[in-house]
Amino acid sequence: MKMNFAKSCLVAAVAGLLGSGVVMAQEEKAQSLDQLLNMVQKSKVSESAEHRKREAEFRRQKANQQELLNQAKQTKANEEKRSEVLEEKYAQQELDVSAKRAQLQDRLGSLKELFGHLTSTAGDLRTTLSTSIVSAQYPGRAAFLDTLIEKMNSATQLPTIEEIERLWYEIQRETIEDGKVVKFSGTVIKPDGEQATQDVVRIGNFQLLSDGQYLEYSPKSESMAELTRQPSGLAAGAMALQNSTDGFTRVGIDPTGPTGGSYLAALINSPSLVERWHQGGLVGYIISAVGVFAMLLAIWRFIVLAGISSKVNAQLKSTSANTNNPLGRVLKVAEDNKGLDGESLELKLEEATLKERPAIESGLNLLKIISMVAPLLGLLGTVTGMIITFQAITIFGAGDPKAMAGGISGALVTTVLGLVVAIPTVLMHTLVNGRAKRVLHILDEQSAGIIAENAERK
Repeated sequence: MKMNFAKSCLVAAVAGLLGSGVVMAQEEKAQSLDQLLNMVQKSKVSESAEHRKREAEFRRQKANQQELLNQAKQTKANEEKRSEVLEEKYAQQELDVSAKRAQLQDRLGSLKELFGHLTSTAGDLRTTLSTSIVSAQYPGRAAFLDTLIEKMNSATQLPTIEEIERLWYEIQRETIEDGKVVKFSGTVIKPDGEQATQDVVRIGNFQLLSDGQYLEYSPKSESMAELTRQPSGLAAGAMALQNSTDGFTRVGIDPTGPTGGSYLAALINSPSLVERWHQGGLVGYIISAVGVFAMLLAIWRFIVLAGISSKVNAQLKSTSANTNNPLGRVLKVAEDNKGLDGESLELKLEEATLKERPAIESGLNLLKIISMVAPLLGLLGTVTGMIITFQAITIFGAGDPKAMAGGISGALVTTVLGLVVAIPTVLMHTLVNGRAKRVLHILDEQSAGIIAENAERK
């Protein structure tokens, strides 16, 4: 029993020393201690052969590395010799280049100063052509200037006579084209993005027109496009100029710039009356509604008083009282109370006149109130608008004067609306009030006359 236990322990120990890899590599299981010893012996023999093989491979690679190291050292020595030769050659060539440059400068002489002037002139012309609307008719004129400037600044190239002559030609052509009004065919971009080939009229270096529309020229893309918003009142002159063949034609142009100019831009960007009205905001809408109501009320009262006045005038010419007008109703009261004493009759007539007064003066006080409230509403809108503008300035700063001026301008719109409503309302109130007072004056006059006649009879 003890012998078997000892054998089992020995088997376990040997298996642990060999490792699981050897046992798994053989893919066999030892049935006895003898078999296990045989397997260990075979494993040692195979491992010794493998180790000798690896050692031989390592020795061979070590010999190759030494050979590669010797080759690298030889290559390094060769490259160092080549570097020394190249450095000597570079130094000699640098001396030759300096000598050639000195010879070039000496032979250039006065041409050097000439090339300097030509370079400056070509640069100025390139800037001019890049913003000139003449390039819309003659695109690509400035392309050769880059090559010309590069040659004149180069130490190895010289400009040709043809290139210098073309520089002079482009300067003269730009000067001449500035004073011409010509028509040419070109591609125009519509506001909706579509492109159309049509006749374009160029007015010197100031304006481009086509089919009665003003165009803008983009120097970067060398394209012409219709302005999305045309200046008002100038389309007729533009169309007349395009259709004319000779003589003089009145047309509006922008003299402040060749690519559209600030004046034309200001005209285009100026808001219309409707846009100004919308700038008033909620207060502006309220003022407008109040103004419309005041106008309708004034017109209605004026028509009513005109009808009453005509009836009163007809009553003055009649001998009998007609109750379809205030005067007739007052006279009817006098006829119905002929037997009364003077004081009682006077009270009756005064009562009848007072009954007619509200209908005659209806709406006058409301017109008067509107004429006083409208400017106050306008002032309210201006104050609130200024508060909003100053809040924006506090947040974003006052670096853009246009934005600040636009906010103040919008705030003042309500003041203008208030005055626009108040002034006509005051005039209409005066006119309607005059009509009403005339009718009331006739009623008072006729009442006084009746009372006087009654007193004379008694």
